[in-house]
Amino acid sequence: HVQLVESGGGSVQAGGSLRISCVGSGFDFSGYQMGWLRQVPGNKRERVAGISSEGATRYTDSVKGRFTISKDNAKNTLYLQMNSLKPEDAGMYYCAADPDHYNGEVGIYNYWGQGTQVTVS
Repeated sequence: HVQLVESGGGSVQAGGSLRISCVGSGFDFSGYQMGWLRQVPGNKRERVAGISSEGATRYTDSVKGRFTISKDNAKNTLYLQMNSLKPEDAGMYYCAADPDHYNGEVGIYNYWGQGTQVTVS
């Protein structure tokens, strides 16, 4: 079955950097659409970055130029490099995956990790 396990979250000062990772198993990692979504209490989960199976990336406006999503298919690992972090970047970050290309384009994912917490002070 599909498993996604995030790691790398933590606490960082504003202006700092953090890289979070997600290891996938139980599915064709290279063929899936992947994404990172953020949730803060009281708000719905929002996609901050997505990457297609072909490697095309997309970002929400607030993180463009600061965050980079990437993946290593050989390691079944998805990354999110976060630079110039701001307090509003804080939240629970979830790795997500879906086999459907259209779902990936619009940010719909049927498989989720347990999340990793990012705190920016």
